[in-house]
Amino acid sequence: MMKKTVEIASLNCRYEEFRIKNKRSEAQLLASISQHGITEALEGTGGHEKRILLNGFKRYRCAIKLGMTQVPYTCLDTDEAIGIIELLRISNTKTLTILEQALLIDELKTVFKLNTSEIATKLARSKSWVSVRTNLCNELSDSIRQKIFNDQFPAYSYMYTLRQFIRINGISKKEIEQFVEAVSGKKLSIRDIERLAYSYFKGPDEFKEQINNNNLNWVFERLKEVPKDQDGCNQRERRMLNDLEILQKYIQKVMRATHDKHYTSPAFFAQANLLTGGILSKQTLLTQTLKEFYDRTGQA
Repeated sequence: MMKKTVEIASLNCRYEEFRIKNKRSEAQLLASISQHGITEALEGTGGHEKRILLNGFKRYRCAIKLGMTQVPYTCLDTDEAIGIIELLRISNTKTLTILEQALLIDELKTVFKLNTSEIATKLARSKSWVSVRTNLCNELSDSIRQKIFNDQFPAYSYMYTLRQFIRINGISKKEIEQFVEAVSGKKLSIRDIERLAYSYFKGPDEFKEQINNNNLNWVFERLKEVPKDQDGCNQRERRMLNDLEILQKYIQKVMRATHDKHYTSPAFFAQANLLTGGILSKQTLLTQTLKEFYDRTGQA
């Protein structure tokens, strides 16, 4: 791979949407390039007639803002698919996030028709490594992807906060999208988003309503009243909190499962009907008991 200087107008930027923007780091890079120029070559594929940029989009945008007409460029390969594979092969977590890797792997599958085994072999990775990124791309909705890749919602919060709720609590994609829409573009910290997510998905409906209505300060004020952990509780109290969390989890899980259309066996219907009847017979008492407990804990 040889570095050379090319006309910036000769670069095709159709993979720009595959890379996550970061306004702060791009502003810092702009200041650096204005003083020292571009010290690290942009990377892509193709020859003189068809150069497709794969890596270096922040440098590209900075060059455009500074009125530069030429940039240093390294051709990873003349073939587009091989160029993507080479970028994936040489990249690390600093070069490409797992979400960016996922989109590029999806491109190799959908556009260039490579299967999981072929991609794994070419990257010298396991098939499970490829499959993890394929599944991640499949579960990422267009609206959430747009927020993340336009620097409106942190990728870290999606990967390590929201996906945890999806896996553990079976929360729907629509609810995840509503939360991301509600908190995007607010310049919230990773910690604040985590606190809001916990309130949104595990707290009372009032918290969800306030977040959807953009009353985030109201939520933060209420959260100040809640201890961050259970260290101040005795063993009996911690056990009760754990039971309440399990109850909430399974209420949500059962509510979603009742809509499943794949239940067909007579044995299932007979047992499900019996169990459901038993639960319904306790519904009034359960609701009354929980309401009284809610009022008592609220007053305390």
